[in-house]
Amino acid sequence: MKRNATLREDGPGAPAAGWLLIVVSLSGEQGTLRMRLWRALKAFGAAVLRDGVYLLPALPPLRENLRRALAEAGVSEAVALLTELPNQGAEQDAAFAALFDRSDAYADLLSALRAFLDRVKSLPEPEARRELRQLNKSFESIRSTDYFPGRQRADAEKALQRAHTAYLRRFSPGEPEAVHAPIPKRDVKQYQGRQWATRKRPWVDRLASAWLIRRFVDRRARFLWLKQPRDCPREAVGFDFDGAEFTHVEENVTFEVLLTSFGLETDAVLQRLAAIVHYLDVGGVPAPEAQGLEKLLAGLKRSEPDDDKFLQQACRIFDWLYAGFEAEAAAD
Repeated sequence: MKRNATLREDGPGAPAAGWLLIVVSLSGEQGTLRMRLWRALKAFGAAVLRDGVYLLPALPPLRENLRRALAEAGVSEAVALLTELPNQGAEQDAAFAALFDRSDAYADLLSALRAFLDRVKSLPEPEARRELRQLNKSFESIRSTDYFPGRQRADAEKALQRAHTAYLRRFSPGEPEAVHAPIPKRDVKQYQGRQWATRKRPWVDRLASAWLIRRFVDRRARFLWLKQPRDCPREAVGFDFDGAEFTHVEENVTFEVLLTSFGLETDAVLQRLAAIVHYLDVGGVPAPEAQGLEKLLAGLKRSEPDDDKFLQQACRIFDWLYAGFEAEAAAD
């Protein structure tokens, strides 16, 4: 790990709230508790200042999450004393921030991503899927303790998205290429009782987009499942294929484009769903609920060969997710 005692130009030099000092007092006989404590601190990426003294940025969510994790591990405040320190001045804060430099970890990840891109054309689909999932986990592991993010995180996110795109090009060749243009606003009144067309055997982005259309845009929508995008009727509204009226734009998947097009992007619950759909479709920052949703939809897809019935059942899942997120938001 690098120890440069200078502030990084591409990220903040110190947390606004200062630092969190963790002082541990354990006897040699408390080996089990010591291991639980070490695992908890390691999970948060705590820096070691000296034996029994650890450091973290005093970020409010981090502070509360650490207290909760230590309590769950059976570690009392008498064993691990949490003390807050104010910022110590530019030079010392730079030295502290350098303890959390994740550049080496990102460099290793970027190397693994380049290797994946070189090999993905020759990998069988199950192996490619496993490797890509592991790369996502590695990114999330680094990102979760990257308290001073900078260019390296952005580079890793872009490389991970390229890996997802390469995977989709190999195993889902019908996936659309992103359009580089502004997302125009649409009048929802012009999209009532329409026929909406997309590729058959829909997956996450197309399913979520169809759900969004039916629930928030056109409640009388009818869906046409295309064998080839060129089969799209002139009067139908196409989505999620090259040349469609609604498709990927810049970094946005079709679901996100529809949100912006119809002025739904201010709905915080829909934005939570968008984060899941984006991750499952093109990668990026993992969403906690993504893996569960993916497994549910995969099982449903295997058991339901009819696309209309598949969508009908998938809409129920998205309805439940929306209702769950809505209840969480109301409780906050």
